[in-house]
Amino acid sequence: MEILGASLRICVDDLEAAIPFYERLAGGRALRFARGGVEVAAVGSFLLMSGPEAELEILRKVAATIAVKDIEDAHRTLTGLGARIIAGPVSTPAGRNLIAMHPDGAVFEYVDHRG
Repeated sequence: MEILGASLRICVDDLEAAIPFYERLAGGRALRFARGGVEVAAVGSFLLMSGPEAELEILRKVAATIAVKDIEDAHRTLTGLGARIIAGPVSTPAGRNLIAMHPDGAVFEYVDHRG
């Protein structure tokens, strides 16, 4: 499994107010999308999320988002190492993802940018 990078997941109360700070910090523009009732802005290594508390409560349990070259390869590697796949792989607006619980209990989202 080839890991390409990771994004820090940050839940914010006011996405519009948070975006300018992170754009200046990261030196780039936010890429925005919605997932269910949650509004998301990807800015550099930061993934800002805002929405209903019930949905954010679930998202807070995921430690980080890890970009991989191929989600199917990640799935095979993770299960081979004893991780439990909680959800996915599924298609998303940007590619595919899965959520896995590592043997130590840490939960991560893995994503690729393939269709």
